[in-house]
Amino acid sequence: MTDDAVDALADREGWTAEGFAARVHYRGDGDRYSIEYYAPSDCVLYWKVKGDGETAAPVGRDTVPDPLRARIREDLAAAGVDPGVENRPL
Repeated sequence: MTDDAVDALADREGWTAEGFAARVHYRGDGDRYSIEYYAPSDCVLYWKVKGDGETAAPVGRDTVPDPLRARIREDLAAAGVDPGVENRPL
């Protein structure tokens, strides 16, 4: 994918772009996540954000709520990115 995918994601609600990456933040059920899509490697990373809002740790997809994962796949598809990359092992 090219940076066109990043720009298309940045047009989606909540997403921002930085170079070859797009990021969105999510808060729900008391948890906070930062989700990043990287165009050069065509992959999605999930980060769980600690209570201080400054510290984040990468987490496995199986720990991320299904509604959030579904939203990410919808946003990817709307941006012209294969939503299957959301489930790609790293």
